[in-house]
Amino acid sequence: MAEYKLAVIPGDGVGLEVIVEGRKALEAVASVTDGLSFQFTEFPWGSAYYRETGNFMPDDGIETLKGFDSILFGAVGDPNIPDHITLHGLLLPMRRGFDQGVCIRPAYLYPGVESPLAGKKAGDIDMVIFRENTEGEYAPVGGRLYEGTAHEVVVQTNMFTRRGTERIIRAAFEYCVRRNKKKKVTSVTKSNAQAFGMVFWDEVFREVAAEFPQIETESLLVDRACMDFVRWPEEFDVVVASNLFADILSDIAAVVTGSMGLAPSANINPEREYPSLFEPVHGAAFDIMGKGIANPLATVSAVAMMLDHFGEMEAAERVDNAVARCLQTRSVLTSDLGGTASTSEMGDEAARQIREG
Repeated sequence: MAEYKLAVIPGDGVGLEVIVEGRKALEAVASVTDGLSFQFTEFPWGSAYYRETGNFMPDDGIETLKGFDSILFGAVGDPNIPDHITLHGLLLPMRRGFDQGVCIRPAYLYPGVESPLAGKKAGDIDMVIFRENTEGEYAPVGGRLYEGTAHEVVVQTNMFTRRGTERIIRAAFEYCVRRNKKKKVTSVTKSNAQAFGMVFWDEVFREVAAEFPQIETESLLVDRACMDFVRWPEEFDVVVASNLFADILSDIAAVVTGSMGLAPSANINPEREYPSLFEPVHGAAFDIMGKGIANPLATVSAVAMMLDHFGEMEAAERVDNAVARCLQTRSVLTSDLGGTASTSEMGDEAARQIREG
């Protein structure tokens, strides 16, 4: 019998709403899968916890989470706390503390979902973005000197290691082989302007690519990639990029496939020494938090990615198929997809589709 210990951190904003629906999906798939069960432990960490204690998680929070098989995470962010404080207070410490160096963000145009791009049919857009997740532009390397004076100096340093860079690029190629679709990996940099870190990335990309002669490759500058995500998104298969560039590109990919509410994310510790973390891409969504209208399907899809990571392939496929049926039948949809359903109603429909699938 496979019982998985899951840490559940709803966090902030709409994370508090969509994680409830993610748990429903897990409970639904467990109810129809022999020998599969989950043990949930929920942690009240986030901005409310910060207001009470001065920290987003306890000092031993990372140590506490080590005992879990995986983490289901909602969002972090608060309208009254600067984003650089919230992000560095909860999510980034988990990514770094558990060496979750491989972030996977799929983007697919489902049947029943309309792209804002004219003429795109279901399946035309089908890409997976691999994001380096622990270093690069988000590395906390830098500082401020003479703060608040006319002589103030600010340094923000990007950090690229051979281990981190090669790891994410190799993961993208290995995934492309398994994915067996267009068999193309696109690397995105800004090496014409960033002559150290990005040129280094390009060098490592060529080295790894040489080991996969069956895979087509291309290297794009990030401004060109952003344009092509909008005008020719069907040309992409697997995309690999640094922490910052992949973060931006994955948001564009989510929007051109119909909604940020459909975009899941996996933060993977490849060595499986520590728990991996699964979350929706959309963040705290201050504009709709508390209204009960957030789309929980990104979280449900993140649950499928978690099951896949566990090796529970049948259960993962069942959840993925349930999401696809929800979108194709269009009987229950949230407002971002043209419906009137609440978050909980959408979650109930996904759970029903999982059970009956």
